[in-house]
Amino acid sequence: MPGLTPGRRFQPAYLSFGHRSVPERLVAFVERQTKSVLFGCRMCGNCLLQETAFICPMECPKGLRNGPCGGSTPEGCYVDPERPCIWHRIYERAERMGRTGLLMEVQPPLDWSRVGHDTWVEVIQKVRKRGSGTAASALFAGRERRQAFWGEFFREIRQPDWWQGDDLPHPAPPREPVSKLERKLAAGRFVVTAEVAPPLSVAPEKLVASLDLLRNVVDAVNFTDSPSATPRMSSLACSAIALAHNVEPVLQVAARDRTRMALQGEILGAAALGVRNVLCITGDHPIIGPAPQARMDIWDLDAIQMLWMLRRMRDDGRYLDGRQIVKRPALFLGAAASPSASTPRIQALRELKKSHAGAQFFQSNLIFDVPAFEQYLATLDKAGVLASTPFLAGVTPVRSVRMAHTLAGVPGVKLPQSVIQRIESSSEPEKEGVQIALETIERVRRLPGIRGLHLMAVGWESVLPRIVRESGLGEAASA
Repeated sequence: MPGLTPGRRFQPAYLSFGHRSVPERLVAFVERQTKSVLFGCRMCGNCLLQETAFICPMECPKGLRNGPCGGSTPEGCYVDPERPCIWHRIYERAERMGRTGLLMEVQPPLDWSRVGHDTWVEVIQKVRKRGSGTAASALFAGRERRQAFWGEFFREIRQPDWWQGDDLPHPAPPREPVSKLERKLAAGRFVVTAEVAPPLSVAPEKLVASLDLLRNVVDAVNFTDSPSATPRMSSLACSAIALAHNVEPVLQVAARDRTRMALQGEILGAAALGVRNVLCITGDHPIIGPAPQARMDIWDLDAIQMLWMLRRMRDDGRYLDGRQIVKRPALFLGAAASPSASTPRIQALRELKKSHAGAQFFQSNLIFDVPAFEQYLATLDKAGVLASTPFLAGVTPVRSVRMAHTLAGVPGVKLPQSVIQRIESSSEPEKEGVQIALETIERVRRLPGIRGLHLMAVGWESVLPRIVRESGLGEAASA
């Protein structure tokens, strides 16, 4: 099968000619040489230059086709700091060209059988079928007509009708809530969720102790999925243990480690076990994980594609390949929000796209800079995200000076120097970290659009009952 490796830091894609004729091979060669110079093309065979302001998104080291990751910044790519985030270039050019709306279309997963193949031959054949006069008139028509014609044209080339992305919202059909978390949010209740780090071994005792602490303190518990590209007990196993101990789980699933086949199978298994809440994330790049480095070119999916696939499995009863599912999984789908990544404008579009793809709630990354978070929320509200999708704000207690400096280097997290200085100057860093968290909660919980708090203790779960009690979150959640 032909291969493709995104990003300039890796080997470029190669062509697999197979049984194609000599003219077809020549067209593919010329197309590759031309498009690579003009657009940074990687010959993915699933061309979407029309939608991405004529910049190839496959230059992204994660191969993301639906927008930047949660660790993106205007300054550069955290995987390859020597170059800018390709999605920032795409958004900037799209805004200049008036094509931002095209970025809202969900791009389905790659058809890997097409990687390395040309698209020009198909374009020529389609033009001939439609009539060269029709295509020419569309080429010189007004911008809206031109974009509509060629957008539909290239979608027809890329994929069959049942495998079409779109830019429309897809709320879940009317139904009874499938989880306690969904029921509370649907009723307008303020919720509190917590994140628990899975064990580093097969011993579940510490995990069970954390569950016992949190059972009557929070509404649901997340289990991270190999955070920082470091292996731990699977989120699915932790979710099953949580169910056995009468704690509602939120299964976190990272696209980084899963092919489309693995994802669909795992979700069916999770639903059969009774797991209803699923948080879809793209995942940290293996470059920040421990040595020896894992393969860096496996990215088969991103978070938006995962949401799109799982929503279709739930609502349409259909696998990615179009086959029908006899008994559909009952799911409450969530997504991660990144207040400190990228820019508020880009992130608002990214979160809106996740909402359209199928996200029913958001849990955000860590918040320390409340004024900056308020600007981000205002942008989300203007884009219509907060009105359609409940938002849970992420807060953590910083336990030590070492933890403060570690968090400051995490992609997608911005820790103000003032917070670091407070921890460094305190004679009791743990106490000071809890106080900062309580102050952040007090300010964030009252902001318009906040429907709950997501507490991340990063291995310090024993402090969470105290934070919930002293902040009054328990009363808010039970109100």
